[in-house]
Amino acid sequence: MAQNNESKFRLLMNKDIYAILDGDSQFGEYTFTDDFSIMPIRMPYQSGPKLCSISNLFGLPVTYSSNNALSRWQYLENIIEHCINNNRCSELLSYLFRIQQFSDMFRGHNADEISEAHKYYVDKIIGRINGILLFGGHELACIDNQYIIKDIGSTIELNSPEIKCIDREYIKSISVRAFKDIDNNNYDSAITKARTLLEEVFCYVIEKKNVKPSDSGNIKTLYNQVKDLYNMHGDATIDRRINMLLSGLEKIVTAISEMRNIGSDSHGVGNNRINVDGYHARLLVNSSVAMSEFILSVEINSNSL
Repeated sequence: MAQNNESKFRLLMNKDIYAILDGDSQFGEYTFTDDFSIMPIRMPYQSGPKLCSISNLFGLPVTYSSNNALSRWQYLENIIEHCINNNRCSELLSYLFRIQQFSDMFRGHNADEISEAHKYYVDKIIGRINGILLFGGHELACIDNQYIIKDIGSTIELNSPEIKCIDREYIKSISVRAFKDIDNNNYDSAITKARTLLEEVFCYVIEKKNVKPSDSGNIKTLYNQVKDLYNMHGDATIDRRINMLLSGLEKIVTAISEMRNIGSDSHGVGNNRINVDGYHARLLVNSSVAMSEFILSVEINSNSL
């Protein structure tokens, strides 16, 4: 089966495309049918700190500083080039286009409206990108949940992607990067990594049961899926101290989810922003690692029964 040449993603290294992906370009308006509110059609706005967070998430270390910040398009160019060199461009586009990225824009509407709006936005955005690629005879397409750039009109069949392997070494690698962020006083980035680690572990063990993880963007919803699939609900036949520990897990998930929402670099600064000290960030990362290793152990143990 033919595979897309990763180097073709270099066609995305174009300032007009950067302006689309970082949320600068707007093309038309969308009307929600549930309340008739109108919203511009564009990608979610990617600030400098958000782009630095994405860069760190995909393994390109960078710390945002307002004193010597790059232009937003330069951050994006560096991320794309890094992902090309590491065969992660499809993964990057999946991350940028996923419904969770649009949460601030779509919040307040019902689930069906959000799902429909998300599909419409992504189709329009990809269409606008393809309007730029057209003159070179190429197009961006999503085939079997993988993004590729192909010759216009060509047919490409891709191998089904395997479930991303999550193991203790992977968890350790994320924690090392998060603690490095803390040592560099980049607490927001550390919080983002802690939350993303939990989300990835939850999705991994859900997929191991051949079930599709929730795309709501709510980490507590993912955890509830894990509990249901692995029978992790409190049980009167289990020692009360174990039940207390399981109850504590709920609080860890809630705390990390809420800390990420109001304290990390993936949302803008507002009145609800809280200051996080280094020892708080370290506690949060340690909690995320402990939780992730426990959930991974639950999945491994389920296979031995």
